Formats: sequence, structure tokens, C-alpha cells
Amino acid sequence: MTDMTTPVSSEDVIDVLRGVMDPELGDNIVDLGMVRGAEIVGGRVDITIALTTAGCPLRATIKSDVECRVEVLPGVEKVKLIWDELNAAEKTRVMERARSHARDRALPTKVPPMTRVLAIASGKGGVGKSSVTANLAMQLARKGFTVGVMDADIWGFSIPRMLGVDGRLEAVASDNGDGRGEIIPEEVSKEPGLLKIVSTGLMVDTEETALMWRGLMLAKAVEQFLHDVKWGEMDYLLIDMPPGTGDVQMALSRLLPQAEMIVVTTPALSAQKVAVRVADMARRSHMPILGVIENMSAFVAPDGSRHALLGEGGGERLAADLGIPLLGSVPLEPAVSAGGDEGDPVVTRDDSVAGAEFRAITDRLVEKIAPPRNMTGCSAHMLNAVEAALDGVEL
Repeated sequence: MTDMTTPVSSEDVIDVLRGVMDPELGDNIVDLGMVRGAEIVGGRVDITIALTTAGCPLRATIKSDVECRVEVLPGVEKVKLIWDELNAAEKTRVMERARSHARDRALPTKVPPMTRVLAIASGKGGVGKSSVTANLAMQLARKGFTVGVMDADIWGFSIPRMLGVDGRLEAVASDNGDGRGEIIPEEVSKEPGLLKIVSTGLMVDTEETALMWRGLMLAKAVEQFLHDVKWGEMDYLLIDMPPGTGDVQMALSRLLPQAEMIVVTTPALSAQKVAVRVADMARRSHMPILGVIENMSAFVAPDGSRHALLGEGGGERLAADLGIPLLGSVPLEPAVSAGGDEGDPVVTRDDSVAGAEFRAITDRLVEKIAPPRNMTGCSAHMLNAVEAALDGVEL
């Protein structure tokens, strides 16, 4: 540290800092654009580092790593860190790079790359997120798609009941002979499509059985659902997320960087404000947000009159605040809850107003917002369109 014959330069410091990783973003702080500069003042090195947020919990880790690496450079007697915060444009660039890096480095999962992955999320519990997931999955299958449903709400699993599944997950030997088993999803035929369901609810004795797992175990469960489940070919994978912004959400953005989010809220202003948090988490992880679904909107009485029992405008306000489309507003209707309890989602009922709205939302997803990737622009899909157009035409 006292060798003054070869004084350190700013470029030397920057080169060394390329070895300092942001553990959360998975890249070095120089290439992420977090190092504002390094200035040599005698034997002291002043380094300015901009964090994604001033209260970054990894600040101490980064500080220790920087000091350890820079203090051993020739002529360096002291390291002084000056903290700054990235502006909005810089944060966007950082997250774009981090997400691209995560996509390039992500270990392969059993989810086929052409599968459209939709994470159904909410800021708080009790807004009907699982009901939305079940109804969208059911309608996608009824439209002829193969749909995976991953119940990532590890503690509050309810997807098996809502989709009428009560079996148990089984495992078979892996095809690649590595000695690891593969979990087989529960399959339910919904002509002309198919549902493939994985949930901790298919692993416990009863729905009332409590799972007392900590955050790391929850993230590991999600990781196992992605790496050890023999999903097979799917058009869509719908993930019923736990409410909030915890370990499961962060694990998903790391493991499935191609995932896209749909935010569920209720008309109440309080629900809308909480839902902003999950959207903020998605954007910090650079996860695209496709739109908002407002659940439990105005109650429609038998005479056709509408009654805003839970408030109104929350979904529209949230969509406007986030700059994304409102995909639909599902009215408050007893048949929605009854259908979930009976394992027969309301989307299958032609006499249901809520069912009609779920069908309309599904149509918007398939036709405009999130069309299946394996059909978009492919020759087979175009051939089907030509055949449909020529149907009934005499040649």
C-alpha cells in the first residue's frame, strides 16, 4: 500500500471496481453505470457510487467489497466513498441491463422457451387474484390452448380447489438419467385444451394443512416448480403469485426473466394504492406489466342496476397511473365465489355477467395483449387462417 513508485490511476481504480458485483442485480457496478467516478487525492481515493435507492440494503456489502479491492492498489492509503442515487433514466438503463444479463445467465428451466408466462399478482390478499388466475386459465383451455397453472401462493394455495383438482403430485425418474426425479403436473382435459396444474395444495393432506415455511423455503419451492416439474409443451403458463413483494416475486424475476405481469386490484382506493407497490417491484426487476384487471367491481342486480359496493374507479386509476391498459372489470357476483368453491370457474357459465367479462378479458389477451408466442407469425398459424378463409369456397 505504500509503494509510491507506481502510483495508481483513476483507470486502475475503475478496472478493479469491475470485480465488485451488485448481488441483487447480478452484474458489476461499473458496467451497471453505478460508478460516477474515481478521483485520486494524494494517497486517498474518492469514489462516487450511485445506488438504485439511497436506502439500499446492499450498501454495506458494496462498501466493504470496494474498500477491500481498492485499498491494496499501489499508493492507496485511504478509500473514501461518496454515495449518490441513480435518477429515473439511469435506473431504467440499469434494470434493462440487469434483466438482459439475467436472461442470458438464467439456468434453463423446464418451462419451454416459447411458452407465454403470465404472473398474476396483487399488492394485497383478498382481491380475488387466485379466482382471476383460475378463470383465465380455464377459458384459455376452453379456447384450445395447453395451459400450465403454477400455484406460487405457497402459503395460501387455493388453485386446486378452484379448478376441481384433488389428486397428488407424483414423481418419475428423469429422462436424462441424472438421478433426479421429475414432478408430473396434474392434468385436466378441458376440450379442446388442457390444464397442467402444480401446487403445494397437491402435496399436503388437506387444504387446511398449514405450511410453516420461511421466505428462503418459499423461493426454493418456486425454483423446484420451475426446474423439477415436467411441464412439457405449453402455450401459456399462468402463475398465481402470493400477494405483496417478497421472496417469491424476486425469485421469479430471476428464474424466469421472460415473465410478464398482470396486476389485480379492486375498485377501492386503498387496494389501488397497495397494488402500485407490486407494479413498482415488477418495474424494478424490469418485468413488463401487461395490464390491470379490476376485480369485484360494481354488483349487478337481477334488474340490471349496478351498485358500487366496494367503491369505484380503482382499476382505471391504477392503469392510468402505471400507463398500462385496463384489461377489464369483473363485477361482484356470488357465482364467482360459488364456482371457485365447486371447482367450476364462473367463466364456463353463459348466464353469468362476471363469466362474460372473464371471457372478454381472455380474448383481449390472446388477440392483442399476449398472443401465444408459438403462433405469432408462424407459418402453421397463417396456414390455418388461410384454410379458415377458404372454408366453404368451391375451387
